[in-house]
Amino acid sequence: MTDAVLAASKASIVKGSKSFRSASRLFEPEVREDAWLLYAWCRACDDEIDGQDHGFGHETLSTEEQRRRLERLYDLTRRAMTGEAMTEPTFSAFQRVALRHRLPERWALDMIDGFRMDVERHDYRTIDDVMAYCWHVAGVVGVMMARVMGVTDPEVLRRAQDLGLAFQLTNISRDVIEDAQGGRVYLPADWLSEAGVDPTPEAVADPVNRAAVHSVTRRLLDAAEPFYDSARNGLRGLPFRSSMAIAAARGVYREIGRKVARDGPAAWKQRVSVGKSMKLWLFVRGTLIAIWTQVLSRGHPPPTRPALWTKV
Repeated sequence: MTDAVLAASKASIVKGSKSFRSASRLFEPEVREDAWLLYAWCRACDDEIDGQDHGFGHETLSTEEQRRRLERLYDLTRRAMTGEAMTEPTFSAFQRVALRHRLPERWALDMIDGFRMDVERHDYRTIDDVMAYCWHVAGVVGVMMARVMGVTDPEVLRRAQDLGLAFQLTNISRDVIEDAQGGRVYLPADWLSEAGVDPTPEAVADPVNRAAVHSVTRRLLDAAEPFYDSARNGLRGLPFRSSMAIAAARGVYREIGRKVARDGPAAWKQRVSVGKSMKLWLFVRGTLIAIWTQVLSRGHPPPTRPALWTKV
């Protein structure tokens, strides 16, 4: 019998994320399927608020409509976590993975709180403000994904959080101009002011300010590096195939950030991505890193996590 919920979740990741879809092939089958279920819910919640379809297109929504949709997400997510029968495949998928792995309700609601920050047009004055946003939309997803992989060790969960934070800092850097054109600025306002740029969407999107905005973006990418390093040291706490998948995804996202840094303001002429040949190399490299951390480093204690921003 066809599993309609799983099929819909697989279709979601095929359409919505080439990088994560490719990396997910390295998971054990049961972990891969649960990752698809979780991804489908995360993607659907994001699209619901932005009026998009898997990150594409854009339906103009009033603030009132966004708030109505936000409350609907809170309500359906809470109900899914109580075990109530769900009619929508997205929430059936989330219910399945959330109950199977006993995900805390607070984590799920924390992610939706990130979308509330977008609806309410939060200002991000400092890097700590940006990191808090990154926790809500990505760090907590990293923690939930780690639980799907069977992780309960708080230190490994913290490293999973770190990878989610690094991913989101990279996303912000890649999408700076697109976000500003849509009325959102996630770069720290104090950093922009120091660079001589008014921390408004209009000023950030203005081509006159491209070089200055890129200097701030490079600073944000530099801030992501310690989180990428911390995440590497958490790979040994994952099952081997999961560590391969996460090492591969880590390599792809890190390379996206490095391309943004290398290309200067020209990075925003088109959406930065990683080509097939580079992605293949990064997957091979991720496998080697996983072997190193799982086998050769197994007998040695992991380096102490530095004093980085954290929520868990």
